[in-house]
Amino acid sequence: MGSLDGKVAIITGAARGQGAAAARLFVAEGATVVIGDILDDIGKELAESLGAAAYYRHLDVSAEDDWTAVVDEAVATLGGVDVLVNNAGILRFAALSDMPLDDYMKIVNINQVGTFLGMRAVSKAMIVAGNGGSIVNISSIEGLAGMPYLTAYAATKFAIRGMTKVAALELGPKKIRVNSVHPGMIVTDMVKDAAGGHDIDLSPAAKRIPIGRMGESEDVAEVVLFLASDRSSYCTGGEFAVDGGVTTTHAFYMM
Repeated sequence: MGSLDGKVAIITGAARGQGAAAARLFVAEGATVVIGDILDDIGKELAESLGAAAYYRHLDVSAEDDWTAVVDEAVATLGGVDVLVNNAGILRFAALSDMPLDDYMKIVNINQVGTFLGMRAVSKAMIVAGNGGSIVNISSIEGLAGMPYLTAYAATKFAIRGMTKVAALELGPKKIRVNSVHPGMIVTDMVKDAAGGHDIDLSPAAKRIPIGRMGESEDVAEVVLFLASDRSSYCTGGEFAVDGGVTTTHAFYMM
């Protein structure tokens, strides 16, 4: 018996990294998973590797029409949506005084607006179905505290934290739970992408993590699985840090 047997989940940004780790784990735990991303080739390969329980669908999380299409298809062909993992996001480093508005708004549209659109689209379907559900929003430790050069990113991750709490209040009576997950320094391609494709030596940061190592995508996926499953049936509006203890102190400040 898997902890997600019979459940249908949509995971955004799921072609690689944290989203892909969650997709693999969800399928292993019995879920049917819709892998949403704009990285079509990688996403299709992942879905094929996971077999009949995984489907890839192109999903630009900042596009309302994409959300409508993906959710409508899930309802029509899979019977509904039980779990949404709002994982898609981008990161850019820039000093506050140097950041172009276009760059700022791109981060807002993907990270913040994308999460809003996902919650809105899926909650409507969940309410109509009347079976409850779980929404897991991926924020960050930058949604709990600030970090230099991440004005836009932190703004969106704080917004996700706030939206999660409001949604939990509104959707609780409908038996829909909404929680946020706050990863710390996780080994994914997102930091490399933010650095223009260049590798970054993260070992100095790793030395400042209380648990003594960098996080892996699988570390985050296990917490997401818990929140998606009925094992967390009394958890809503919560903040779950997956950070190796970083937020217990000011571990990264003045690095």
